[in-house]
Amino acid sequence: MSSTVEFLASVPLFRDLDAAETARFAQLVREKGYPRGNVIVFEDDPGDAFFVVRQGRVKVVLIAPDGREVILGLLGVGEHFGELALIDDQPRSAHVVAMEDAQLLVLRREDFRRRVEENPAVAWALLQELSRRLRRADEKIGALVLLDVPGRIAHLLIEAAVEAGGPFIEKPLTHQTIAHLIGASRETVSRALREFVQQGWIATERRRIRLVDRGALERRAQQRA
Repeated sequence: MSSTVEFLASVPLFRDLDAAETARFAQLVREKGYPRGNVIVFEDDPGDAFFVVRQGRVKVVLIAPDGREVILGLLGVGEHFGELALIDDQPRSAHVVAMEDAQLLVLRREDFRRRVEENPAVAWALLQELSRRLRRADEKIGALVLLDVPGRIAHLLIEAAVEAGGPFIEKPLTHQTIAHLIGASRETVSRALREFVQQGWIATERRRIRLVDRGALERRAQQRA
């Protein structure tokens, strides 16, 4: 149990709660495994639980009627999804798929609501986390609307490096994944990344990307289409 408590204490939603409250949540969550490629939730499924990634990576996706995939987000250890399900009774707004073997902590909506009623600090923590998510969504929408494809890629790489806490983007970002994230073709993404390498802005090393000239990428991400 102590390992679950320690893990939850590192998750943004629970980070500012006191130790006793975090321990209560550790007693409420259950762990569930999903093999690579498995759908964790389907769009329009009942929104009856909240998920925290404890191991592996998942992607949040929309599937167009013609089969095209749009990735709304990539989530790794300590990140979570299903926050809105803790508040309303609406169905899921997207599919979530395991990109690799994943272990998730699952919290039922009823259990979360009970904790909110007993401790308002839990509700405040959720509001702060939702605010952070909305700000990030606004930034992403702005980048998609205002930037051309190379600008969107530059913005994505900078954001991923910030999340990684350094110049290296450790989690694999294939050209196809980047294309799905920014709404472009794989060929266009590959061409832009080759240009970034040729200009000395990035380097690829063992399936990871290193930002060589972050300043140049930042300037490129500020150029309006």
